[in-house]
Amino acid sequence: MQNSWGFYGRNADLAEIDRILGSGRWFFCAISGRRRIGKTTLIRQALKRRPGTPYFYVQIPDSDERGVIQAVRDAMEDQGFRGDVYDEIRTFADIVAQIELACRFGWIVIIDEFQYVHRQALSSFASLLQAEVDKLRDHGKGGLFVLGSIHTELTAVLEDRSSPLFNRVTHRLHLDHWDFETLFEMFARHGISDPRHWLFLWGLFEGVPKFYRDVFERGLLEGGGDFAKIRRDTLRGLFFEGTSPLRDEATNWFLRELRGRYDSILQILARAVTCSHRELKSEYDRAGSGGDKQLGGYLAALIDRYGIVEKSHPVFATAKGRKARYAIADNFLSAWLKAIGRNVSAARVQPLERPIARADEALMSLEGFAFEKMIRQLLEETSRKGKGDFPLTDLVRGYWNRPDGSDIEIDVVALNEDDRIVRFGSCKRSADQFTGESLAAFQDHIERFLNTKDGRQLAGWRVEQALYCPAFGSDDRRRLHRDGRVVHDLNDFKRYLYPD
Repeated sequence: MQNSWGFYGRNADLAEIDRILGSGRWFFCAISGRRRIGKTTLIRQALKRRPGTPYFYVQIPDSDERGVIQAVRDAMEDQGFRGDVYDEIRTFADIVAQIELACRFGWIVIIDEFQYVHRQALSSFASLLQAEVDKLRDHGKGGLFVLGSIHTELTAVLEDRSSPLFNRVTHRLHLDHWDFETLFEMFARHGISDPRHWLFLWGLFEGVPKFYRDVFERGLLEGGGDFAKIRRDTLRGLFFEGTSPLRDEATNWFLRELRGRYDSILQILARAVTCSHRELKSEYDRAGSGGDKQLGGYLAALIDRYGIVEKSHPVFATAKGRKARYAIADNFLSAWLKAIGRNVSAARVQPLERPIARADEALMSLEGFAFEKMIRQLLEETSRKGKGDFPLTDLVRGYWNRPDGSDIEIDVVALNEDDRIVRFGSCKRSADQFTGESLAAFQDHIERFLNTKDGRQLAGWRVEQALYCPAFGSDDRRRLHRDGRVVHDLNDFKRYLYPD
């Protein structure tokens, strides 16, 4: 079992950064990705491979010119610059002059939270930087990385035709979550072998590296022992103690960024987990006035600007179809709003074990939805890497003929159009939930779907039924394999992606 935190995955991204740094030409590279995804860590890991390469890192605050200047001065002081150098930083023009000078001497300049340059108070910075970037384009040394955690604002700064920095970027990268291959590697190195533990952690953190490092640094990233105790110890250590690293994470980063304007929509979605537009509007109207226009504008921002809410459609539905469902896309934020946040508040006036138990119970109900999402992503990753048992020709979706799921509901619909095979999947948190009654209902929903207008598109295709849960015992596998069903658990996917 590994006793230190390592650098996991990101091989393709690291190779691209290596290529940029080794090109011998000045560069202007934009890297986007949600907060805590590892943008800065990736660059620093790449720079470790080039000992002696000088670099300067600064994080831009969501502030005015004065705040940015102070952040730059503080960063220069912290990184060992002479006082007479950073004392001269008094305007945006002084900052960009220092960036230009550093690059000419072969330095790598890293500016984090660059999306804030899109804000009105900082807009002049982009114009000043453009002039220096244009001077450096034909220069053979150094380079500039700009990092952003709000993709649309970073895009607006760099790609809008009206932006001074339009068409100046030489390279672009977008960092997504760790994939499951990387997660399985990290779990294996830290001795976490229980699939229930994998689901518990993924349901909280998906593939966000910083959160797993927080678990490790609290001494909680280890397997074995009483799993119920592991869950509650993890929640206590990460959220409920005075020094817990994630106690204020949602407030400080997600909800502060939204400035409170979208709180009612997120609270509705957190309670419902998934809901139709009609259900969302009904609950939103109960919370106050605003109407369709305000709700539509807020939803569009949450989906397109922040990537916090996702709008999903059943298989074969068009993007404008009325069967769409809405849900919080980020597992961490969903878990915070649904289960953790209110209980962290309650812990201020109640014995600690009581709110921890309530948070854990609420998370268990949320994990059913997280597991469906996990299986769909695992099917897509194994197919993309040619390591699974079902090659896909499209993204994996579910099916429902009513947005509230009250009639036909199928968790997983996977299509292989090349071989004309469709796999229908049912997801449960434990094998004993696959009872005779639930299997009959699953069969009924499939047959009814195949008789719909959408389902008739699959006439003549081979139909497979697949059952998924975190872990199947050998007896359950034998019982459920009858009638040719596919029976897969998380151990099977681990063997596909990260075999021992």
